[in-house]
Amino acid sequence: MSTPHSASGPGDGPSGRPGPPAPAGASAMSPASPSRFQRSETARAEAFSDGVFAIAATILVIGLVAPPHRTGGLAHALGRQWPAYVGYVASFSYIAVIWLNHHQAFVRVRTMNRGLHAANLLVLFTTASLAFPTDVLADAVQADVSGADAKAAVALYAGIAAALCLSWVALYHRLYRCPGLLEAGVEPGYVRQGIVRSVLGALVYCLAGALGWLLTPLIALAGFALLPAFYFATSEGMPRAAAEAHSV
Repeated sequence: MSTPHSASGPGDGPSGRPGPPAPAGASAMSPASPSRFQRSETARAEAFSDGVFAIAATILVIGLVAPPHRTGGLAHALGRQWPAYVGYVASFSYIAVIWLNHHQAFVRVRTMNRGLHAANLLVLFTTASLAFPTDVLADAVQADVSGADAKAAVALYAGIAAALCLSWVALYHRLYRCPGLLEAGVEPGYVRQGIVRSVLGALVYCLAGALGWLLTPLIALAGFALLPAFYFATSEGMPRAAAEAHSV
């Protein structure tokens, strides 16, 4: 009468004898734990994002150069560069409030999945590209403030700035779809308001670009300079909703 074989363990060979030990981490790699590479803490993403924001803001100053001039004509030459100053202020302010809003968003994020990482990278991608339309806009407006090139330049700036707003829509939408990524106790309307603010910003940038194209680029420049103030004022949500959250 044959005796039954004892149950083989994970390291046993086919004959029941002890086999080679299972590779380290083999259980973690099993199909039972597919989330190992899907969730991560926010620290590395925040550090990387801060570095991108810092570089994107810093390289804007490259567009501010000493203008060519004749002896005694420096003041006039510096004055003719006013579009470069407006572009620098508008873009630096925009990146500054992006950084502020990014911080306000991520203090509410507990953990990240791949979708949120992708949305965050999209925000960084569009932010880093802002220096390009800033230089184009400054050069075109300085050459002819009402010319066809200036109109094309404001349309380019408006398009990229609107794309940056829409990248925030993607980030907030990911948080809306995955509320488990958020800390407990986050204001109920925070994510929804973030989507509304971002969509509104994209529409206003597009409107400013359209008016600059159809009428005069000066309208678009004014809009580009003022919109960061709106995002700064609403960095913790719309005023009414922020007041209600603080009163709770």
